[in-house]
Amino acid sequence: MSWTELHPAFNAFLNALSGVFLVLGVRAIRNGDREAHKRFLLRAITVSALFLVSYLVRVALTGTHRYPGDGLDKIIYLVILTSHTVLAVICTPFIVRSAYLGLKGRFEMHRKVARLTAPAWLYVSVTGVIVYFMLYHLSRW
Repeated sequence: MSWTELHPAFNAFLNALSGVFLVLGVRAIRNGDREAHKRFLLRAITVSALFLVSYLVRVALTGTHRYPGDGLDKIIYLVILTSHTVLAVICTPFIVRSAYLGLKGRFEMHRKVARLTAPAWLYVSVTGVIVYFMLYHLSRW
């Protein structure tokens, strides 16, 4: 298999890993472990940033990929892709803001921003993996 064939799977893996770190970070803070929370969320941010760079490189090298199916599956794919993309764009500055507030020790404001940001970010991570499976696997059935 060539890198151009593996690259989308690598990007889906990064999305999934970011989601796992995010869930672990939320669990850690709910258990009162600020240090673990910080470590997991910094990992989630790092992996998400790596995903963004990797995705932009892939698009620059191979362009965008159209969904090959049609009918209901294509409509579902486009709804998920659109919501994923729009929310990713909206969510990114809030992720940065939340991280900044947490690192500066402004925990009350961090908590307010993170309560809205975390579920949106998790949705983006999960739907990123769904988009990958629909585009590269489901559409070929």
